[in-house]
Amino acid sequence: MSMITTRAQFHEALPDTFKRLLNLNQHVERMAEEHQVSLLTLELVKIRCSQINGCAYCADLHIGRALEFGEQHRRIEMLPNWRETVLYSEQERAALGLAESISRLALTQEVSDAVYDEAARIFGEQQLAVVVWAIAEIQAFNALNVTSRKPITTP
Repeated sequence: MSMITTRAQFHEALPDTFKRLLNLNQHVERMAEEHQVSLLTLELVKIRCSQINGCAYCADLHIGRALEFGEQHRRIEMLPNWRETVLYSEQERAALGLAESISRLALTQEVSDAVYDEAARIFGEQQLAVVVWAIAEIQAFNALNVTSRKPITTP
C-alpha cells in the first residue's frame, strides 16, 4: 500500500461538517468532566480504538494528548496487551474492553453482555454514556482519516 495520497481530505471538503464533529468531541469532553470520567481514560480509549482501526493520525494525536496529561510511555506501549497487565485501573479496563468490543462490531455484530455488564457495573449510567459517546466519535474520526489516508505531520 502506497503512503502517498491523492485522496480527498474530508475535513477540508466539508469544513463545517468537520467542525461539528470537533464540537461533538469538545461536548463529550465537557460531559466527561461534568460526570467525573477521566479525560486520560478517554485518551487511552481513543488510542486503543485508533490502533484497532488502523488510524495512525488519530493514534498519534491521542498519544500526544495522553502524554500532555501526564500518561506514562509504558502504559501507552502496553495498550494492545492491557488484559495481560496490572497497569490499568478497573475503570480503564472496563472502558478499554468496551472500546475494543465496539471497534469490532463489523466482525461480531454485538457488544457482549459480559463486556457491557462489566462497564455498567463500573460506571454510572451517565458515565457509561460518556464513554460510549467518546468511542462513537473516535470511530467517526478514524473512518474519515483512514479513508482519506490523512497524513501524520512531522514535528
